[in-house]
Amino acid sequence: MTSTPPLPETRFAPARGARLAYQVFGSGDQTVVAVPPTAQNIELSWEYPAVRSMLERFGRFCRYLHFDKRGTGCSDRHGHIADLDERVDDLRAVMDDAGIEHAYLFGNSEGGPMSLLFAATYPDRVDGLILFGTGAALLPAGTTADELDARRVRNRAYAARWGTDDSPTAPGMAPSLAAADPAFVPWHRRYERFAASQDSLLELLELGMLADVRDLLPTITQPTLLLHRIDDPVIPIDRARETAAGLPAARLVELDGGDHFSYAGDVDTWMAEFERFVTGHVTPGVPPRPAGSRVRITSLGRFAVEVDGEEVAVAAWGSRRARQLCKRLVVARGWPVTREELFDLLWPGETDRHRLGARLSVQLSGVRRVLSGGVIATRESIRLDLDAVTCDLVDFDRAEDDAAIVAAFHGPLLPDDVGEPWLDGPRAQVQERFALAAHRHLGTLEAAGAQDAALALVTRILTLAPYDEGAHRRHVTILHRAGARREALAAHATYVAAMAELGIEVPAMPTPS
Repeated sequence: MTSTPPLPETRFAPARGARLAYQVFGSGDQTVVAVPPTAQNIELSWEYPAVRSMLERFGRFCRYLHFDKRGTGCSDRHGHIADLDERVDDLRAVMDDAGIEHAYLFGNSEGGPMSLLFAATYPDRVDGLILFGTGAALLPAGTTADELDARRVRNRAYAARWGTDDSPTAPGMAPSLAAADPAFVPWHRRYERFAASQDSLLELLELGMLADVRDLLPTITQPTLLLHRIDDPVIPIDRARETAAGLPAARLVELDGGDHFSYAGDVDTWMAEFERFVTGHVTPGVPPRPAGSRVRITSLGRFAVEVDGEEVAVAAWGSRRARQLCKRLVVARGWPVTREELFDLLWPGETDRHRLGARLSVQLSGVRRVLSGGVIATRESIRLDLDAVTCDLVDFDRAEDDAAIVAAFHGPLLPDDVGEPWLDGPRAQVQERFALAAHRHLGTLEAAGAQDAALALVTRILTLAPYDEGAHRRHVTILHRAGARREALAAHATYVAAMAELGIEVPAMPTPS
């Protein structure tokens, strides 16, 4: 009697408030990371022969990792269901915990948009993409608000039957298995109960319905294999066709059959395509960026991002909105900025909030790509990850004495961004803090007889604030004490002209004693 091989060890990756369950098994020169569909359970998956057979075949030609999403399966069930942006961070956390620098991503069903978003965000970590029964969006372009509401009604009815004897999932998504094996449907209904709760499923369906990364497709240059059954009853093949058409390096294989689940129907055909894609003639991926890349953001005097000392070109951002999003997060200094505020900032006047969530994910992907991560996203807000990036504005805030404040100030906050109401208050606050510290430090320099340093500082103050009366007076006084009569006269004339614009009369400059 042969014994069944033991299951792979279930490990747990820490991921901001939750543990994510994953398994790694198999061997080969290439690694495949499977991005889960709506809900699954990596341990119970091995129970059903067809699923086990598929997983064991993966293990014969590659190192394979699969995991359960936050709030599903063997992962922690408490807390909220992660949205698309959080799932990108979760996938990164799982890969990091498993020691995987780069891999092929296998996006199945609802895992498709997330796989594409991760590839656009972290191109150096993705060797290629395999998408099965999915697309960049699960709903067609132009879906109306009424159509979304109608789908929500259907989702509620579907979730109410999830895991019960009335669940339509198994016969609807794997009709060939349901017809061939009487044990499949009851097994799958038990599996559903271990995959997600009814409430979690409803949230997952809502998030999946709104996921849309079509705008990112032109930026995803990794080789991509799309596998889709022509009569898929859940996600029409049109979603795969439009996704393949939008990707620069994609091949679509249209498969016969009407099963949505990958392990049902003709598995041999698509598995052969999969194995050939991963182990055959594959375009090399981008060399992975070394762990611990140093990311530095400059916002005082100008806006720039440096990665390992090299400034990022403007073209690398992909869009002006991505740069604006990054700037807003920088000004927040690590505090969360609500998604609603970001909607209003990036798309003023837009009223369709549902679609803005997907658009924001696209822009956030651009920011993360440039910052090598650097952002923490939740369903409610987004913030800069100050453990992953450094920022001159944060250094300025943390400076304690006057000399340090003056040294940390290199110019106005984001000076090229004019007419931005969200920036007026923070910019004035920074400028006022510098001015107060600079005046105090100026007195210290004068008392110490450091005339050259005092003159340089007062010049900085006046460049920033040309109507600062106190700075004008001190400028004239420093030059006068230094015996620079001609320069003092010129400074006094500038002082008089500036104050005249304000209707302030200036006393005559004192004569040399």
